[in-house]
Amino acid sequence: MSFQGFQSSDFDTFHIDGLDERMEAIQERIQPKFKEIGDFLTDELSMMLGKEMYLHIAKHARRTKNPPTDTWLGIADNKRGYKKHPHFQVGLFDDHVFLWLAYIYEMPDKQEVAKSFLENKEDILSLPDDYVISLDHTKKDAFSINEIAEDKLTESLTRFRDVKKGEFLIGKHIKKDDPLLKDGEAFLQEAKQTFETLVPFYELSINQTS
Repeated sequence: MSFQGFQSSDFDTFHIDGLDERMEAIQERIQPKFKEIGDFLTDELSMMLGKEMYLHIAKHARRTKNPPTDTWLGIADNKRGYKKHPHFQVGLFDDHVFLWLAYIYEMPDKQEVAKSFLENKEDILSLPDDYVISLDHTKKDAFSINEIAEDKLTESLTRFRDVKKGEFLIGKHIKKDDPLLKDGEAFLQEAKQTFETLVPFYELSINQTS
């Protein structure tokens, strides 16, 4: 079965009360779609990067009380895990889908990556206007490339470098009512193109962490 797109019920999952009930809906409604999306994008990224990439689907296993407000898949060059490595993400909150190249706080080589990005700020600022940046993967907040001044980007990357919990994610948000999300093939191509645009930044960061 190929990916057929997202439905309103996928986003409504995050309005279900109770950890067990919401997790059951995530597993039944969303994770099979993540497997289809992830298999496609993992193959595409493996070809783009010339090395094997691995799919990881979030299990939310550490949660014992609060139900997740979002869920995602991660694609990294490590078979055992992704959080300590530069990785690509596809996921959902209740109001949008996100496509990220993600560097989250568990990553041990943040300082080197931040330094390389600070040295290549112009390349980040030259990304298309519909790209956004987030400084916390647990929150919906993101700011658009076309809104950011160089000093704001410098401040964001400096925080990523110097603050233990600092993060840096770059990619796209797609609102839940965007018709693109209901067209599975169109969404897969959009995700592929987004990640292809971000591959040079991934390769730059991998050179700092390898």
